[in-house]
Amino acid sequence: MPYADRLSRGTADTVSSTDSAIREHDWHSGLLFIPGATGQDPPKLSSQSARVNVYRYKQYMGNALRPSIYCDDKDLARLQDGRYVVLALEPGTHTFRSNDKQSQIELDLKRGQEYYIRIDIAPDMWKGHGRLTLVQPEQGIGELKKMKPIDKGMVKQKDFLAADFEPME
Repeated sequence: MPYADRLSRGTADTVSSTDSAIREHDWHSGLLFIPGATGQDPPKLSSQSARVNVYRYKQYMGNALRPSIYCDDKDLARLQDGRYVVLALEPGTHTFRSNDKQSQIELDLKRGQEYYIRIDIAPDMWKGHGRLTLVQPEQGIGELKKMKPIDKGMVKQKDFLAADFEPME
């Protein structure tokens, strides 16, 4: 019986080995991953870290810009047009920003949780700047499906990448 059916019947506590793709941390984070529903495997989270997905829409305006993503003033990666990066970070309070220092997000990351941050290009007099928006998981999951991973050369701090994230060659 599919996991979603067992959930609706209240028998989800008897998870078989065929449901190994649905992990305990997914359940606790409020995210449900049904194998084959999205064509992608569910994310692999260390039970000790939080997963932060940072992405940027593919748009004509500012498509040549590569805004950086900073976490606690460390330059982690640069985001190309229509790309994403997945970070694995220690739980606790972290400050995220791009190259627009006025736009920052302070998050209290929880162990095993997943977060979504979108970088938008804000026009300026001479060139655009990256502005951050914290996105609800329901929206972020859908938007991230349309993106490609960033190129390997855009990664600045490899130690902060999620173990299952593979930048493009």
